[in-house]
Amino acid sequence: MPDSDSSPALPAAFAEALGSLRSAAARPELVVKEIASPANLAPHTIALSADVTPLRHGTDSDLGTGRFILLYDPDEPVAWGGAFRVVCFVQAPLETEIGLDPFLADVTWSWLIDALDAQGADYSHASGTATKIISTGFGELSAQGDGAQIELRASWTPGDGNVKAHVEAWGDLLCMLAGLPPVAEGVTLLQARRAARE
Repeated sequence: MPDSDSSPALPAAFAEALGSLRSAAARPELVVKEIASPANLAPHTIALSADVTPLRHGTDSDLGTGRFILLYDPDEPVAWGGAFRVVCFVQAPLETEIGLDPFLADVTWSWLIDALDAQGADYSHASGTATKIISTGFGELSAQGDGAQIELRASWTPGDGNVKAHVEAWGDLLCMLAGLPPVAEGVTLLQARRAARE
């Protein structure tokens, strides 16, 4: 996981959380880096981005991309149910037929929960949305044909500041949505749309 200089003014609990986040193992299919955190979400934040390789000129991956944000507020907002909150986003292209599956959103949400449970992550107050996007190109974009994407935006409250399992579960989920093994026995991979859409 990425590392950067940490401020000496960081609260001890957040500094420990940063240590656990940076100790998380990134899957070899992912390029993970630290990015600027969104402003005004919490007193202390750190954000990561991940792209399923191969990257094309530093842009988001054609296979899948994601963001992971750890928030820390010592005042423990009531809606969070704790001092920490994870906010994440994952997106992957799909074959159009899979994008039309009426159970796709439910499966995507269940994969997040399965990934957290498989990593042994302690969490509560989980919430999120899964969005299916179906697109058709017209005019000069008509050569694109039809396409589909799945997006998951989710948040949850870690049981404590040890977020290593949470980061690894996020990476597992992104790889699963991109159609990469391994997966738990009995789980079927979604077929990612591999054709480049110029």
